[in-house]
Amino acid sequence: MTDLVRTTLEGGVLTFTLNRADKKNALSKAMYGALVQGMVKAEEEPGIRAVLFQAEGDFFTSGNDIADFTEIAMGKTAPNDAAASPFLQALASATKPLVAAVQGHAVGVGTTMLLHCDVVVIAEEAKLTVPFVNLALVPEAASTMLLPMRIGYARAYKMFALGEPLLGKEAAATGGCDRSGVCVSGSGEGHGIRAASCEATRRRTQAHEAIDA
Repeated sequence: MTDLVRTTLEGGVLTFTLNRADKKNALSKAMYGALVQGMVKAEEEPGIRAVLFQAEGDFFTSGNDIADFTEIAMGKTAPNDAAASPFLQALASATKPLVAAVQGHAVGVGTTMLLHCDVVVIAEEAKLTVPFVNLALVPEAASTMLLPMRIGYARAYKMFALGEPLLGKEAAATGGCDRSGVCVSGSGEGHGIRAASCEATRRRTQAHEAIDA
């Protein structure tokens, strides 16, 4: 795996830490590949009971690495080789609890991926943006369906059509940043680890109860 995504396993929690702070944690092909590889591992290994996404620096992630779009525009890479697709598919099909600890800016896929997480711990000063309209791109990850379901049509429209951000404090108040409606206001990786550990414990307890039954 690339050093730009640090991967650790402790207490049944597989943690991905985006480690490209100098580039605002922009997601490159190699980083997407590391995330997908890790998520496949999480699905295959019963000892992994939860997955945590977090990041170093002031950005959770600034979204896709523009260099990858440039390669597609210049014909160096086929559009269907876009690195984000396998990652989004892995998120949508995950059976283990997904937890995200968000600080700073979460741009594009940094926001849409949260809609597929079970628990999101978000700093009050965080800022969620989906600037697809400014880039003449179609929103991804079923976000135009999932986001209105969480925060309402009017607020989601402002984000998608007008490019308005959603602040972490607002997201925590509405519960709109994840599929389960669980969104905790907090800061620092400690909050995310605790939330992921709780999910791992819950999943382990369910497994034991199923065996006892």
